[in-house]
Amino acid sequence: MAYSILFVCLGNICRSPSAEAVVRVKAAQRGINLTLDSAGTGDWHAGEPPYGPMIKAARSAGYDLSDLRARQVRAADSGFDLVVAMDADNRADLREMLPGVEVRLFTDFAPDSGADAVPDPYFTRDFAGALRLIEACADGLLDAVEAGQV
Repeated sequence: MAYSILFVCLGNICRSPSAEAVVRVKAAQRGINLTLDSAGTGDWHAGEPPYGPMIKAARSAGYDLSDLRARQVRAADSGFDLVVAMDADNRADLREMLPGVEVRLFTDFAPDSGADAVPDPYFTRDFAGALRLIEACADGLLDAVEAGQV
């Protein structure tokens, strides 16, 4: 069975689906077999596609988000090998939603970025900037997977 990773943000329409798509592409390029998914701590976007401007930014960078649909974190998600939060608030919520599960910040995998969170482009409107940080975090995460550090 492939190593499994769940990416989590607030509504599962910008950051976490982008992280899922970016890691999927980059893992395939490296020949790494992973099981990937994304979810939100909130449920208000459940069933919806990612946010239009995020889809556009991702498409411009070569990533396809069109088949992804938002969902809320559920108890069964405690079975993922790694749960990755986009910011400290998401991590705190996840610790309550999935007790006993270790949750890492995505930016932990890109320490040279100087970022302690992936800013939510739904609010900042910087979709391209969020995507660039997600790409840097994805590279670091995949380096850690290859090195057996996660």
